[in-house]
Amino acid sequence: MRALIQRVKQASVGVNNEVVGSIDQGLLVLLGVQKGDDQAKATKLLEKVLKYRVFADSEDKMNLSLRDINGGLLVVSQFTLAADTQKGLRPSFSSAAPPVEGENLYNYFVEQARNLHPTVATGRFGANMQVSLVNDGPVTFLLEV
Repeated sequence: MRALIQRVKQASVGVNNEVVGSIDQGLLVLLGVQKGDDQAKATKLLEKVLKYRVFADSEDKMNLSLRDINGGLLVVSQFTLAADTQKGLRPSFSSAAPPVEGENLYNYFVEQARNLHPTVATGRFGANMQVSLVNDGPVTFLLEV
């Protein structure tokens, strides 16, 4: 399971010209589910996302987590994060979880996030989404479990 996290000043996701999720300061999480991922991995990754220290403290050092700043969390499914790009000039998606499995784990991740964090917004699984953001830094990390 992979999460590409971006520290943002604000972010939103739209489907068919309708905003379906938005946050102010916080993290945009692009979530990729791979074959073999399970709820235990999703839980571990979520804990890492919520506790990862990417926000500046009073000395301008990255010492604060999303929880520490009480920021927003925008979770967007992105199966392309599971792509194998090692060979050739076209990505292979053979390591991505099947759609039903991917959607189940995405929904589990979001449900757990909502149980643990006050501000959680989402995109729509499997939809053609347009993501807008103001990347703060820019600060972007790939987290894997």
